[in-house]
Amino acid sequence: MNTPIEINTEGDRIVYVKAVDVADLPRELREQAGDLDQLYAVHDSDGQQLALVADRKLAFILAREHDFSPVAVH
Repeated sequence: MNTPIEINTEGDRIVYVKAVDVADLPRELREQAGDLDQLYAVHDSDGQQLALVADRKLAFILAREHDFSPVAVH
């Protein structure tokens, strides 16, 4: 869950935060999730996943710390 990616710092500064069921993730990520049933994914406007974090609040904080405007996806 600590794989660095290159983030486009130009253009659209909106990211999307959505809940992800741990059961739907690959085995390696399920093992790293521990006892959590749900994680939160942060995606750019092209749909590329930028982060996967333990809770919604952390996802929004992470986005704002990187000068993105987070939007919840239901």
